[in-house]
Amino acid sequence: MMRRWLPSPPLSLALFVIWLLLNQTLDLGTLLLAAIFAVIVPLLTRGLRPATVRMRKPGVALRLTARALGDMLHSALTVGKLLLTRRSAQIHGQFVEIPLDVRDPNALAMLAMICCLTPGTAWGELSFDRSRLLLHVFDMKDEAAFITMIKTRYEAPLMEIFES
Repeated sequence: MMRRWLPSPPLSLALFVIWLLLNQTLDLGTLLLAAIFAVIVPLLTRGLRPATVRMRKPGVALRLTARALGDMLHSALTVGKLLLTRRSAQIHGQFVEIPLDVRDPNALAMLAMICCLTPGTAWGELSFDRSRLLLHVFDMKDEAAFITMIKTRYEAPLMEIFES
């Protein structure tokens, strides 16, 4: 019965708390409206969420998280250095098409987020058939090495987490 009205309790709790924080009051009307949003929004957006997550290897997920955060920091420093030390003509931005083996919608979403949150990749698009990820890379040196890096550092662990 509770699952019917609260299909995503963490989302409901987050909405409730965020509404209270935005309004900065605990009066009855604000609490009531927060509760209404916490119930209604997850019900209305149920169809927009991908399939239920079935994470099979939390250790791999933790290593991937640490690797992605480390790569984001390294990339931010590299992009900052390039912007400060090179002229625009010396920076070789280009689009790279990465063939994908992963098919799980949650893994695809995670891969897209990792790639687009990493400084140096400003734009990404997943093909309609979900077989390719198109990324714009800020300074491309070796396209084949970049594709291999994405597939080994991110796609392979995501497949292990979500599809094995």
